[in-house]
Amino acid sequence: MATRVEIINEVSNGTSGDWRLCFQECISHYDDDDSTEDGFRFIWRRPNGNLQPARGQARIPDRTELESLLNLATIAGWY
Repeated sequence: MATRVEIINEVSNGTSGDWRLCFQECISHYDDDDSTEDGFRFIWRRPNGNLQPARGQARIPDRTELESLLNLATIAGWY
């Protein structure tokens, strides 16, 4: 099953040019049945700005990082 992810919003508390952990609001588009799902994901951005795709999960370094990203999303007005 192929999935295309449409990013609606993204926050990161990293520095451009470094590895950054991002929290994204997104829509997953599934090719097998043309269905979609709204949701959220954590994903790393490489220093060059490209996403680091992985079949597993993005490791969140600690709870402080998690809470910081959630707080940034709240400040940005995500619902």
